[in-house]
Amino acid sequence: MRYAVIIEQAGDNFSAYVPELPGCIATGATVPEVENEIRDAIRFHIEGLRADGLEIPKP
Repeated sequence: MRYAVIIEQAGDNFSAYVPELPGCIATGATVPEVENEIRDAIRFHIEGLRADGLEIPKP
């Protein structure tokens, strides 16, 4: 699955979030770093939803 990711500059670093996955956020010093962090955050978020028996939102 592919989710839309929003990346914003936040002062001296960058933040990212996934609108379809509330609470799934990441930060990083550079865009490539925040991209890697949000990929990990998405995986972790989906694993948590599965573990709790919750529905995984479609992208």
